[in-house]
Amino acid sequence: MSGAVASRLAELGLTLPDVVPPLASYQPAVRSGAYVFTSGQLPMVEGKLPATGKVGAEVSPERAKELAATCALNALAAVRSVAGDLDRIARVVKVVGFVASAPDFTGQPAVVNGASELLGAVLGDKGVHARSAVGVAVLPLDAPVEVEIQVELAD
Repeated sequence: MSGAVASRLAELGLTLPDVVPPLASYQPAVRSGAYVFTSGQLPMVEGKLPATGKVGAEVSPERAKELAATCALNALAAVRSVAGDLDRIARVVKVVGFVASAPDFTGQPAVVNGASELLGAVLGDKGVHARSAVGVAVLPLDAPVEVEIQVELAD
């Protein structure tokens, strides 16, 4: 991988991972016209979840924010798998973050900031997006957080 986005990832000390294989019957990302939609990305690292449980109980909000950044990195890998080159990203349009939350936890936006901040650091102004941060009871594999993104490509 070469180009501006690859250079920025390297400057940040980040490596774009391989695409996380689907856990069920879906594709990690699909393209429709100028847009790429990712499936929800878990914070998988080398095929494993580095933490499980509910945010605000077993997982601290700070750790969950780090995991959300990992989700965003996995989402960029999924985008690359269909776009071919991350330098084709014109902008990130929308980010949706799901946070497996303890019943009294209300800090979902701060957790999903991990994904938003990573996208901004990697893509600059192209990483600015609309967003939803949603608390849920449980996520696949007992993951603390899941992130999906929608990007617009430039041709």
